[in-house]
Amino acid sequence: YCYFNKKQTDWDKVKQLYSPMIDTVKSRNAFVAVLEKTLYELYDHHCNFNTNTDFSRRLVPTSTDVWAEYFNGKPVIAEVRKNSGAEACGIAAGMEIVSINDIPIETAVQSFLPQSLKQPDTEAKSFALRLLLAGNHIQPRKFSLKYKDKLSDYFPDKSGMQLEHITYVNKIETKMYNGVGYIRINNCLFDNDLVSAFDSVMLAMNKSKALILDLRETPSGGNSTVARAILGWFIIQEQFYQKHEYYAEEKMYGIERSWEEIVSPRKDKYYDKPLAILVNHWTGSIAEGITIGYDAFHRPNTKIIGTTMARLNGAVYSYQMPNTKINFSFPAERLYHINGLPREQYVPQVFIDLMKIKTVTGTDIFISTAINYLKGK
Repeated sequence: YCYFNKKQTDWDKVKQLYSPMIDTVKSRNAFVAVLEKTLYELYDHHCNFNTNTDFSRRLVPTSTDVWAEYFNGKPVIAEVRKNSGAEACGIAAGMEIVSINDIPIETAVQSFLPQSLKQPDTEAKSFALRLLLAGNHIQPRKFSLKYKDKLSDYFPDKSGMQLEHITYVNKIETKMYNGVGYIRINNCLFDNDLVSAFDSVMLAMNKSKALILDLRETPSGGNSTVARAILGWFIIQEQFYQKHEYYAEEKMYGIERSWEEIVSPRKDKYYDKPLAILVNHWTGSIAEGITIGYDAFHRPNTKIIGTTMARLNGAVYSYQMPNTKINFSFPAERLYHINGLPREQYVPQVFIDLMKIKTVTGTDIFISTAINYLKGK
């Protein structure tokens, strides 16, 4: 694990806390529950298992409908996922969280707080808050939220447990806004078949006067092949798109190892018109890499528009436990913008602060901001 440098986790204490619990385990579900608590000590949404129980928390951000953080000591909704149960029941950015399932928030969040910290860390508390709000796989959630001194109850699962089976009709959705093309990728950056699908819609966008690329529904990450295929449409010469740093080698031998990954232009595939990229808290992992790649290219008439992203740390490596065959993943490579900024700290060029902007139902402030930018190009 390559991010201990920015964590307050005492890993030796983690072993002391959880080893005795393993001795009490009598079932696979109980074993998984201890493993999950152990990994929560790193308060890193990029650390997870390939297995779960009914009582496991949903994956953040892939299987969640709200993003929340502690702001000035208060737990606040920062963004609500489009087309989700949370959006449908009226939850909005800026609402303060008072209780979950009738348990006061400061009590409820304790169950997910790391126990090994050398000193308190607000990010650890925000991590625990997001796990709490994600819910488990069987219990409907009730949020009690305060907005402008008015307290109301919200039921994001009232139409059923929609987060258990998020599906899409197509890998890609396209539209045209008065000559401005729009491409939305639906959480399939891990699917190599996306390359041919993306190529096909890009050829159809040839007659557009500008393009919006929407990465707001890509929380599950993906692979570098797909990323480079998408990026390669927008350059005419080789470009660096992100820097990797393999910390284990430095830790073992004292020798730093890092490299920059190159994107190459693609033969007979080039889009030279203005471009806007949309991102939010469900832009995760490789989608964050694609975003910082566009930023690194300094491509003319190109803007990245949105909120901060999922801020998923680094590149994950996966391993398997030898007896239970349970797979687990965690970041082993640090990732950076080629200007040296850690990828997870990147902020879009045009920042949308949803807690300060009053949104209107049925409108999309991200798309309207992008169209306004592209109109002037």
